[in-house]
Amino acid sequence: MRSLPLPVTLAARLLPVAVLACVGWAWSTGPMAEPAAKDHDGASPQSSAPQSPSASVAAKTYPEPPVPCDAVDAKTVGSLVPGAKPAGKELSATDESVRRGCSWSALKGFDYRWLDVSFEMKGSDALAKEAFTSNANGEARSGLGDEARLTTGLTTKDKQETREAVVTVRKANALVTVTYNGSDFESKGAPSADTVRKGALEAAKDALGALESGGGAAS
Repeated sequence: MRSLPLPVTLAARLLPVAVLACVGWAWSTGPMAEPAAKDHDGASPQSSAPQSPSASVAAKTYPEPPVPCDAVDAKTVGSLVPGAKPAGKELSATDESVRRGCSWSALKGFDYRWLDVSFEMKGSDALAKEAFTSNANGEARSGLGDEARLTTGLTTKDKQETREAVVTVRKANALVTVTYNGSDFESKGAPSADTVRKGALEAAKDALGALESGGGAAS
């Protein structure tokens, strides 16, 4: 079938999908948000009882994130985001020793797909667990890191459906979030829930492998 140039109306439809996907990257929400420092009586952090430096260091299993655009295997990217460049696009972050992320997106024919993976290193396993427990939603998933949750959702705008799956994983002091979504601009439908769920989980497994091999795990 001969490839047709992208019509103006299709280009207009792409904009809300891209914006929706980018919004999911905001560091100010979700499990990647830094919890506010506080204690039970409202005193400043400086007035809290000091903790043992050695215990804090020992609990920080992963000192820094892996290279995010190398975190998902090229074959996985090709399968989940047909037409995307395997190199991906690294997302900007104020401190790359704490947070890093990468995204892949492409339109092939009338099918649009977006994938992103992000890493955040907390100061200790306990802080990561607190952030995960406070913010992660969805169904619990076994076999991924120390704990993991999966959510799926379907949105409709201007009669165009977009379905998304988000996997959030905690491994020691690291938080890993994978977002995978897509739309079909010819039918105005979206990929099935099973498709986005399996895709997000597959990318999450790759990301955890990259964390364990390239995240600088402490011995």
